[in-house]
Amino acid sequence: MSKATILVVDDEEDIRELVALNLDREGYTVLTCETGEQALALARSKTPDLVLLDLMLPGIDGLEVCKRLKADPAQQHVPVVMLTAKGEESDIVAGLELGADDYVTKPFSGKVLVARVRRLLRKVSEAADDKTLVKIHGLVIDPARHEVLLNGKLITLTLTEFNILHTLSRRPGLVFTRYQIVDAIHGDDYLVTDRAVDVQIVALRRKLGSCGKLIETVRGVGYKFKD
Repeated sequence: MSKATILVVDDEEDIRELVALNLDREGYTVLTCETGEQALALARSKTPDLVLLDLMLPGIDGLEVCKRLKADPAQQHVPVVMLTAKGEESDIVAGLELGADDYVTKPFSGKVLVARVRRLLRKVSEAADDKTLVKIHGLVIDPARHEVLLNGKLITLTLTEFNILHTLSRRPGLVFTRYQIVDAIHGDDYLVTDRAVDVQIVALRRKLGSCGKLIETVRGVGYKFKD
């Protein structure tokens, strides 16, 4: 994925230039803009492989941009990484609830940011290469198409939601701690709060409707897919 196109959205010129420089060194194609309106227009015209999105934008803020991207069938599978200066859990949770796939708090290291981007794009690539269908409890999970069918009806999930469902459903009955879930979908040494994982699970259950109960909470431990 070294030739992937990354859209960087931030109203601070210094940050845009720093991020673009680090990504360009890694061989990525970089698009930059400073407003939410520009971000939505670029996403529609260029279809990036990943979006780095500052939350504090003039005009349409980052949360609204994320919401609109995830509501667009043509863009909803594009990973969104939030850039937040606050580093507050409430901001992170709000973004995750809208479908964001990852977050990085400012100030950040260029190397750390590139590692996050590389890791997320690798997960996208691995999911596309995994052709094994999972069929269980009326669910059909197709990694190659990044599709989930529930009793024949298409269910739209974000990349992270899909990866969590795929991870749990492949080993029904096995209990995963929150950190095992994070390791499975993002990789080792990934910093995330317990609350962030819980938010993803809540959103996933909601989208699965009556089948959401198949994802069971194991109090004090984590989650498992009903055997």
